[in-house]
Amino acid sequence: MAPAVDREGYWSPTTSTLDWCEENYAVTRYIAEFLVGMGSWCFHMTLKYEMQLLDELPMIYSCCIFVYCMFECFKTKNSVNYHLLFTLVLFSLIVTTVYLKVKEPVFHQVMYGMLVFTLVLRSVYIVTWVYPWLRGLGYTSLGIFLLGFLLWNIDNIFCDSLRNFRKKMPILGVTTQFHAWWHILTGLGSYLHILFSLYTRTLYLRYRPKVKFFFGIWPVIMFEPLRKH
Repeated sequence: MAPAVDREGYWSPTTSTLDWCEENYAVTRYIAEFLVGMGSWCFHMTLKYEMQLLDELPMIYSCCIFVYCMFECFKTKNSVNYHLLFTLVLFSLIVTTVYLKVKEPVFHQVMYGMLVFTLVLRSVYIVTWVYPWLRGLGYTSLGIFLLGFLLWNIDNIFCDSLRNFRKKMPILGVTTQFHAWWHILTGLGSYLHILFSLYTRTLYLRYRPKVKFFFGIWPVIMFEPLRKH
């Protein structure tokens, strides 16, 4: 982790319980860490605890939605699993309440990790026992997400070394902003996992999903209803 304060900026002093390895206010005095994303943008720009919650709590909520979708992908249309829904809402409320009382980022990281691990287990089950031909998409999304997680840990553990390298090699040093790469790679991995979920669900509903690439690069799911004979 980076020191609590590198230099004074518009949002000083820092009140967040986390401060990443990127040099604070290095680009402009109005943005502590020059990253993008709605909740993340507010957090990295200000390094205020309130904005940190805006960044981290939606990670829990969105992951709960992913969990619900993955466990309900083999259900009939318009069905609602109220037991699972209640469990996930209760989990979100408990995590939110505890995190507001106990300002310990490790607690949030463990709770988020539990949800991600649940998604991984469910995905592995699907590509192993249900739709094995989806292994490519499923494992690609997992691999990209885990690469982002690896860079996140490198950024935390070797922060001092990375900062020294950026001072000596400022041009190449831009590529060592591994927390930024974490956002990019986990975002891409999450997007691919959404495609995996959509493919699984539409296939079960007897549609004919196909992965297409816009401009030969960006993957999307295209599907059409099954023809009736």
